Amino acid sequence: MTRAAVKGTAYCLGYASELGYWYGNTPYTERVEHGESEFLKKLPGAAQSFAEASGYPPNLVFTGSMTIKELEACGQPWYENLRGGTRYGRYGEIMPEDEFIGLMDICDVFDLIWLERTFAESVRSKLERHPLLGGGQLNRLEAGHDAGEISAETDGAGALPLYFGGRVIGCCRKGHDIDHNLSAHVLLENLVCKAGGVLSLLHLIKNSGAAPEDIEFVIECSEEAVGDVNQRGGGNMAKAVAEIAGCVNSTGCDVRGFCAAPVDAIILASSLVAAGVRKNVAVVAGGSLQKLFMNSRDHVRKDLPALENCLGNFAALIVPQDGVNPEIRLDAVGSHTVGAGSSPQAITTALVYEPLQKIGLGFADIDKYAPELHIPEITMPAGAGNVPESNYKMIAALAVMKKQLEKSGIQGFILEHGLPGFAHTQGHIPSGVPFLGHAADAIRAGEMTRAMIIGKGSLFLGRLTNLADGLSFIVEKPEGAVSGASGGSSMTREDVKAAVLDALSELALSLRK
Repeated sequence: MTRAAVKGTAYCLGYASELGYWYGNTPYTERVEHGESEFLKKLPGAAQSFAEASGYPPNLVFTGSMTIKELEACGQPWYENLRGGTRYGRYGEIMPEDEFIGLMDICDVFDLIWLERTFAESVRSKLERHPLLGGGQLNRLEAGHDAGEISAETDGAGALPLYFGGRVIGCCRKGHDIDHNLSAHVLLENLVCKAGGVLSLLHLIKNSGAAPEDIEFVIECSEEAVGDVNQRGGGNMAKAVAEIAGCVNSTGCDVRGFCAAPVDAIILASSLVAAGVRKNVAVVAGGSLQKLFMNSRDHVRKDLPALENCLGNFAALIVPQDGVNPEIRLDAVGSHTVGAGSSPQAITTALVYEPLQKIGLGFADIDKYAPELHIPEITMPAGAGNVPESNYKMIAALAVMKKQLEKSGIQGFILEHGLPGFAHTQGHIPSGVPFLGHAADAIRAGEMTRAMIIGKGSLFLGRLTNLADGLSFIVEKPEGAVSGASGGSSMTREDVKAAVLDALSELALSLRK
């Protein structure tokens, strides 16, 4: 029996402004219901350009070109305090839209994506210069089709046109005549997610110093339901991503739990490693096409930039503990159980207070909490408030209730233990995991002892239950006994075994919801 650790992380953004304008759910439904409305006419002019997106401070923090401290010191609004455009960061990149469309074609194994010939030639020359795409991937990029062939598909065969630079440069074809699960729209969503997952997995392999062949298992934890009319949501996005990334020795599975799924997946991966079932497990999530420009109606109405035109994607590599990499504490997994209650206090008690109690720690023993890290410049104009700040206020208030903090110390607690939101509104992407890379780096550098990653989900979206969902885990420096201000204890072999079985049991219950 061993412990599990975080060896590497990757965070990538796919700039997708035109994909979002045509197929993000808010503009798409607006077009269906109201035609070319005033909102749709204004949206392209309100959207961030690629140059602006690649200089937007939260995006740079996500990909690792800026630190959290630099973001905190950056003037606001952030969209008026852009940095110099930077594509590649410590963790990943911000990929331009034409290259991302080309990557989608590379990920297509059923001839669904057709690219116009001149566009295919142009994007090939760019992708050939990409540092992580080799011959195995580039050989998959098609030579292209004539414009007339693409028009025939979009005009009469149910294909969706793809745009770049305001013109049709390709299409996504349907996979079945009557199965709406294999419609062009659903397949486009799946291919967008797959491409983002592949991009992040390639960066993870590079960042962790691994070879593709080293990855034994991939867990994909986005929000796409992959399947057909007979097995809607059957999967397996994970294995499809692993195939394109060249992980020939890997298998995998999908974990679905709305916004909480990435934390579910990290806990599952860590449990597999700690139990000795796998050694190298990659947790991967591609972005959500539907959520591009999700809040843009409010942004346009208030004459603010429409910032939601980047697809968030991430990957993390979980390995056996080696005394160097930060450890995942499987004996302190927080779980929002069925009977826990749905109030903010009940949720915070289950996800924060109870796991800390398990290992004898107090609220102040966590250096940084990472809950829902939505960019506030996106959520606040839409009436959702500053989501990270709201979480920190609840954690601090609970610390006061538990007599671990004076009421006068709430604001100081938030400043010391909180983070600014820097993740795009992609549902599963913001919930804690974007901070895992920054936390792991800080722990390795001796600048931090431990962080808590918190994922929360809204299960009512499936129309099956009104219950909320949530899990949390602690990542900390790799010592046998890490003592905080409130104490701590070492784990015996029996403790680890019991913790792994407990975590697997809790995860199984969560996945059945």
